[in-house]
Amino acid sequence: MPNLPQASLAVRVKPRAARDALALDGDRVIVQVRAPAAEGQANRAVIEVVAAALGVPKSSVSIARGLRSRDKLLRIAGLTAETLQARLERSEQERLARAGKEQAP
Repeated sequence: MPNLPQASLAVRVKPRAARDALALDGDRVIVQVRAPAAEGQANRAVIEVVAAALGVPKSSVSIARGLRSRDKLLRIAGLTAETLQARLERSEQERLARAGKEQAP
């Protein structure tokens, strides 16, 4: 079985947010989740939000470091670093477009 590419993604998690979202703040990736930081609920939600934003299966996303911290290092199987960056940028553009529609009269 060939080795799949694997990219790393450092994120800052904000549990108990108003909505689930992935956002770029400069060079930082912020993952907001509604789930509380208890019993692994926020970690599971982070995996779901990141997988959906990047268009990969949840099984491709794992937490490599920071299980009990707001700062986490995620591993994304099947994506190169370049593809990961492109998908993050696309996700941010889509988020900003949705935010603009929500604010339009």
